[in-house]
Amino acid sequence: MAALLYFAFKDVDIKTTINWLSKTSIPYLILFIISSFLSHYIRAVRWKYIISSIKPDVSVMHLFGATMIGYGVNSLVPRLGEVYRALFLGKWEGISRTSMFGTVIVERIIDIIALGISVLISVLIYNGDLYEIIPWLKSTVNLGFIIMLGLVVFLILLIKLKSKLSNLIIQLIGNISHKAAHKLNAVFETLLEGFATLRGTKNSLMTFIFTVLIMLNYGFSSYIAFYMINMNEITIITFSMAWIVMTISAFGIVIPTPGGTGSYHFINIFVLTIIYGVTQEIAAAYALLTHFITFVLFVSSPFFVLIYINYERKRNGLQPENFLSVIKSTGKNE
Repeated sequence: MAALLYFAFKDVDIKTTINWLSKTSIPYLILFIISSFLSHYIRAVRWKYIISSIKPDVSVMHLFGATMIGYGVNSLVPRLGEVYRALFLGKWEGISRTSMFGTVIVERIIDIIALGISVLISVLIYNGDLYEIIPWLKSTVNLGFIIMLGLVVFLILLIKLKSKLSNLIIQLIGNISHKAAHKLNAVFETLLEGFATLRGTKNSLMTFIFTVLIMLNYGFSSYIAFYMINMNEITIITFSMAWIVMTISAFGIVIPTPGGTGSYHFINIFVLTIIYGVTQEIAAAYALLTHFITFVLFVSSPFFVLIYINYERKRNGLQPENFLSVIKSTGKNE
């Protein structure tokens, strides 16, 4: 993380960057915050459709709260947030945590596929050869699709052959380690329960629609951020520009650093300077401000979410939950 931050800002004139930050547009900043929250609300609604076969009446507030908690924890400890959002929703709704872990995995697979498609759209709409400008992009996308295709094929076989395939693999692993075999079996069960939730034409269609809405809103947030930093004063701003910056910069979030710190800044500055000829200082201001706002929102939101939901739970005579209590097993929602 520190190394990436160093390489991202080593050629940046910090005084000039601070000057750009001082001119931040407050109206666009507020709009950016609203757009960010909207993305996470849409994500919560999509999650509702994914798990509707388990529990159709899941509270959207619980879904949104668990989503924000997940982002908050991920900002501090990469990937741990995925565990916590499954645990919190499972506790709040009395749903099997195994099923919730499965739906989180399903969501992540959908997100990675959506990112891959979004990058391909960027390649098509860019007026030039994006693969030539960013040499690592094509190999990264191809590798990602190969891995995703292999995983999807494996999951389809696992669902169709279910016991036969899992028993065969577990038997082979069991010859080496019984403990590893049991853990692998638990993983299979989690995956199966997760994918079993996404059934029915309506649920699949709505999951697709909300995935598109999530990506479009991400692009809109990136578009707003250009005006927030007053970049429109030095170059023409278009939605296609915002889309390309958003999709390529997303790789900085995928890299497992706390909140994408360092990796997001490095890729963002690289994209804006190399592809669009923006100065290092303005690109740095854009990366710093967008990352700072989202980081503060992610880290602070879980506390407000927990205060509100625990207040509602107390009013209904239910036990409040926290980051320690959700880890404990109740025996009924495993």
